[in-house]
Amino acid sequence: MRRLETGPVLKVRVIAGLHVVVLAWDFSQQLTVSGAALPPELERLLGFAIEREEYDGQGAVVERYVLRGIKRFRFKDQGLAPGTPVPLDEHPVQSFQWADYTVKPATTYAYRVIPMYGTPKNLAPKDVASVEVTVTTEPEVVPDASNGAPRHDIYFNRGVIGSQAYARRFENEAPDPDQPGSAPMQWLSRGLYEALIKFIGQASDEHCALRAAFYEFHYLPVARALRKAVDAGADVKIVYDAESSYKQENEETLHRAELLQSDIRIPRTVSEGIRHNKFIVLIEDDVPIAVWTGSTNISAGGIFGHSNVGHVVWDTRVATAYLRYWQRLADNLTPTKLRAPNRLATPTPVGKTPENSVVPLFSPRDEKDSIATLQWYADRMAEAKRLICFTVAFNLDEVFQQVISTENDVLRYIVKDDDLGDGETIGHDRDVLFAGGGRFDEGALKNFLGERDNPLNSNDYIHTKFMLVDPLSNDPLVVSGSANFSRPSQRTNDENMLVVRGDTRVADIYLGEFMRIFDHHYARYVVRVLQEEGKSDPSAGYLKEKAGDWLRLHFDAKSYKAKRRRYFTEE
Repeated sequence: MRRLETGPVLKVRVIAGLHVVVLAWDFSQQLTVSGAALPPELERLLGFAIEREEYDGQGAVVERYVLRGIKRFRFKDQGLAPGTPVPLDEHPVQSFQWADYTVKPATTYAYRVIPMYGTPKNLAPKDVASVEVTVTTEPEVVPDASNGAPRHDIYFNRGVIGSQAYARRFENEAPDPDQPGSAPMQWLSRGLYEALIKFIGQASDEHCALRAAFYEFHYLPVARALRKAVDAGADVKIVYDAESSYKQENEETLHRAELLQSDIRIPRTVSEGIRHNKFIVLIEDDVPIAVWTGSTNISAGGIFGHSNVGHVVWDTRVATAYLRYWQRLADNLTPTKLRAPNRLATPTPVGKTPENSVVPLFSPRDEKDSIATLQWYADRMAEAKRLICFTVAFNLDEVFQQVISTENDVLRYIVKDDDLGDGETIGHDRDVLFAGGGRFDEGALKNFLGERDNPLNSNDYIHTKFMLVDPLSNDPLVVSGSANFSRPSQRTNDENMLVVRGDTRVADIYLGEFMRIFDHHYARYVVRVLQEEGKSDPSAGYLKEKAGDWLRLHFDAKSYKAKRRRYFTEE
């Protein structure tokens, strides 16, 4: 859900997903900063406080308080333990954007953004300039659309075990993957594991069937949920990778869950490419009704470790396409024999997909010397007018490097599991923002706790594979699935992607989660790069004590911060 509220001094826009609300604000009248003096509205402005109210189903206020952050003034509230959250009316937000990561789905909140003037130890709110906006977060499950449009249920895990929140709450204890109900594991899952178990559980009798295709099938609690469906009478069949190094662990999991029978397990043994899918088709009375897909491997690391998404589409047309693709996989066809039928079933679109559509794309699809589908994704990226959000788990292909490196006024956010590799470039445009995955070591920033590593994965941070093109517009494009936006993912691998156009609910959920992950890693990436360059300043985590020291970049037309201030608050 999106809301914009404009007052005489400020305007505030909120974008609400399931577990994230992004807030952006700006002055209602255009302000210009030039020379040494600031305009009156900015003079002595040290940031913004945000007050939140939560309402129950009857509209009564459940709680009201000022939100908290970690950055604080250097000489105020000294002696607090590192990582201690401080109220924003005492240590305000020195930005025109903030996000609330503590919201619950399907809940109504009111946010009041209040400018704070003065000095660090003598702050005064300018209440007459404040603006309040009310928004309801998205429900996890929405009713079926009256027009028969596809319905989407979307579940992101936390994906940030190396975080201030985990360090504060659990004192960096090691998560136990054998205890999915433990507090640390539930916090890391944030509903992803629970939603996967619930989806499988809908195959509850002999009228139901499940058709699954898995790359990593290592997590016994999920395997046992599938066994439970079998015991309830459902017809369950599982295509799994039986060629790579995962074969032994996959078959051990099947054996322990009593799923190794020939009428359930279907080993996929082709040796070219990787068998990289992670989807389940739900069938009722022989009719495919939904598909669970996304980036989440069936492993402890996939569900609870690095960032991942489970994306459910309730739509017979889409689910039927997935079922037919599953049958081709079950027939153990090689990439050579799969490319043509996959392209026939899901042709690479010519130009944009139709308005308000959901289009699946199955791999392998492109010939060995072709980049047709990858170029199609890059062409959609190049159509962005204001904003691109891109997650990269492994390599950044040249076709995307070319788009990202082009000089223009589009904000391009890229978050990657690691740093740019040899030969990878994002150019020099100031509107390109890159973050490599990372965490704060002990002492990296004053007043911040040291964060733990991720013991559940080898690539620690980013595993999602999605792209957002102008997600704040009324015609957003979301591309998400299992494919790593790489050439093998189109030519030889078993992969699936969803292209969702025009669904603002889907875009709002994905955008909130992207900004959460990007902002988290960007701060850590910048600190790490400065450390490596010998320019580290552990005091950089403190707030600025003079208005001009933090405001000028937000009003510098050449700065991405100025564009962000405008783009996020303009409809």
